[in-house]
Amino acid sequence: MRVIVFGAGRVGAAIARDLAMDDQFEVTVADIDAEALRPLSGVEGLTPVRADLRTVEMVQRLAGAHDLVVGAVPGPMGYGTVHSVIEAGRDIVDISFFGEDPYPELDDLAKKRGVMVLTDCGIAPGCSNLILGAAEAELDNVEEFSCCVGGLPTVRHQPFEYRAVFSPIDVIAEYTRPARLVENGSVVVKDALTEVELLDFEGVGTLEAFNTDGLRTLLRCDVPSMKEKTLRYPGHADKMRMLRDTGFFSAEPIEVKGAVVSPLDLTTRLLFPAWQLEEGEEDLTVMTVDVVGMKDGKRIRRSYQLLDRFDRSSWTTSMARTTGYTCTSIVRAIAAGLFREVGVSAPEVVGRVEGCFRFVLDRLAERGVIFQETET
Repeated sequence: MRVIVFGAGRVGAAIARDLAMDDQFEVTVADIDAEALRPLSGVEGLTPVRADLRTVEMVQRLAGAHDLVVGAVPGPMGYGTVHSVIEAGRDIVDISFFGEDPYPELDDLAKKRGVMVLTDCGIAPGCSNLILGAAEAELDNVEEFSCCVGGLPTVRHQPFEYRAVFSPIDVIAEYTRPARLVENGSVVVKDALTEVELLDFEGVGTLEAFNTDGLRTLLRCDVPSMKEKTLRYPGHADKMRMLRDTGFFSAEPIEVKGAVVSPLDLTTRLLFPAWQLEEGEEDLTVMTVDVVGMKDGKRIRRSYQLLDRFDRSSWTTSMARTTGYTCTSIVRAIAAGLFREVGVSAPEVVGRVEGCFRFVLDRLAERGVIFQETET
């Protein structure tokens, strides 16, 4: 299978390297940044290509030369990239976390072109969706779903105690996009960074959890209670809420001494260097998912716990591992013939297909990304 990865950032590079280790794939990775591509030059089974993926023509030309596309571009580019790949008549597995709803436009177009589009194929959304989909297939009904997840630096540094372990602009989107939850069977909208609670995690300590808009396609599921929260070190939400509410995350231009500037552009210029992971700086990923439902008249709770750390042997960040290897596991499930559904499918759809959920978790475990599962 000829696979091309769009985007050679931390996660895209991890995806490309992992797929290139498998003889069943011929892998190309494309990015406009020559420095991002440089470490991938010379990797066996991997062909780096410098390309401007902001142009429809380039995306469609590269997609058309391959059997399957993996989308790992920043969120603001995601929707347009997926649309262009569909127009080129190629399947795509995407992790870009774009803000637009893939239904109905992308779904209708994909069905018309006869291609598969799998969105949100990362750790969360991604694995969290797979877990819920598998529970929907196995339980008589699902009553509750909750997910708390975060990628964090192992060593805390003031003032933010945070590093951007994926696209920083997507991190800010988490802090500004209204959070949609499900309460008593109805979708409710709350501000991001609200309803902060403290949770204790073995091996990490106390973290804070706050509302973010991570349910996304799960809002289409028939589950009366659902929530998703992001995890950070305590105090981070207050700092981000102060910046947001003061206008530092606003894209609306303002005039300052005769110059027109976007507060968001200025903020990102100042914040991103402070959030940048230093070379070799280690990170971790924490995730807990709970699903409650009924089976044969009994109330069942399934819990999944993940604590993953920076891989020193391959020099791969934990967020790149957990996000990227979920994506490559889904690609392998497609290659194995376990999933083939035309149109847009979110990971919960994959999780409902017999064999897919366990296949993905097994591939993750082979790479050291291990969920601790309990059922009561």
